[in-house]
Amino acid sequence: MATCPECDAEVDIDPADVDLGDEMSCPECGQTLVISNTDPLELDFAPDDDEDEDEDEDDDLDGDDDEDDLDDEGEDEDGADWEEE
Repeated sequence: MATCPECDAEVDIDPADVDLGDEMSCPECGQTLVISNTDPLELDFAPDDDEDEDEDEDDDLDGDDDEDDLDDEGEDEDGADWEEE
């Protein structure tokens, strides 16, 4: 038995059937949980998948900005954006 950290419900888990890091849902509140310890058996909140997706999207945006910056720098080096006096 382990306790849900969200609603304090007793969750019936057979320690022989789970491994550290396994995810499951609380049967009472539906919270996604992860096995955080096997001896004694403990549950913790599973990481939000939404947060990981947001970070990936931010990384993609950063990559696009870098490519645009390189294009702008190339124009300056070629002299296309300035004139000699």
